[in-house]
Amino acid sequence: MSRTSRRCTSAATGLVLALSATGCSSGKEAAGDDTTAEVTGRISLTYLQKQGDQEYFVGEAAGATAKARELGIDLKMVNLGNDANKTVSEIQSAIAQKTNGLIVVVPDPAVGPQVVRTAKDGKVALLTSDDQICTTGPDPSACGKTDLVPRIGFSGAQMGVEVGKRAAEEYKKAGWRAEETRVISAWKQDVTVCGDRVGAAKKAFGAAAPGVQALDVPTDNTPTGAQDKIAATVTAHPKVTNWVVWGCNDENVMGGVTALQNSGISPDRVIGIGLGAYLACKEWQSDKPSGMKAALFINGKDVGALAVQTMYDKLKNGKDFPQEAFAPTTMVDRTSWKSSGVVCG
Repeated sequence: MSRTSRRCTSAATGLVLALSATGCSSGKEAAGDDTTAEVTGRISLTYLQKQGDQEYFVGEAAGATAKARELGIDLKMVNLGNDANKTVSEIQSAIAQKTNGLIVVVPDPAVGPQVVRTAKDGKVALLTSDDQICTTGPDPSACGKTDLVPRIGFSGAQMGVEVGKRAAEEYKKAGWRAEETRVISAWKQDVTVCGDRVGAAKKAFGAAAPGVQALDVPTDNTPTGAQDKIAATVTAHPKVTNWVVWGCNDENVMGGVTALQNSGISPDRVIGIGLGAYLACKEWQSDKPSGMKAALFINGKDVGALAVQTMYDKLKNGKDFPQEAFAPTTMVDRTSWKSSGVVCG
């Protein structure tokens, strides 16, 4: 079936999907979507995750496993940790074991082209979740949309808007002055989806609360890494009395809140808006004041289930991968996190 005659389709999982227009009638073959025929027997999938022991990815694995059981799929979960080299070797191993499809969360997007080539040579369907990879180069942000491998996850732009809007609400409620306030925007700067998130947060915050200077802090997306970098940033700005913190994930924001606390900044002078909520909720398990004011809850279970459903629909029913499909998000805080289903990491 030619690409021009195909229609964009979404997986019927009950989750909210947002399909991008790219790849729906472009006349080009979508990345990662041209190597396989429909599977007639039992489907075997391999789901390879970075940081598989992080709470979000633990949830993602649980959602994928439950969906695979429901659909009668043989699923193998692989924890890549932070080892980019392991990505390709584990993919080669999965292909050798006759897997029908690969779902990958890469530790480093630079391995993208090699991952794509390896999957294509093995004639195995390839789908990414969470983070993007490009077929033609190491940097997804410099990649044309039709050269990005189809992805299941969350909309970085939509998440960033929600974070920025909530940060602006808290800022206005606090009654702070712009000249006494700085925004810390912390993320691993070679991860495209992180850039989408923090960029959208800045734009949304600036529209609602103009005039506050933002400080970009490059991190490794871990709590300790963010804490060290943000501590140095705070030290370099001793006259700032009020701080707003957001980042790519809960790790960055938790690291920032901790750094500010260790610097002697009181919680009422900190507005941290997490992204994930699996670390933010730890701050709300007691009545102790915290600089973590809210967090956007992203449920890894939804993404894992949606990724497996999308791969199943491709292999069993011949449905095209959507270029992107998104799961829903919910803003939570001290009063609402328990009822929203957040699991603390």
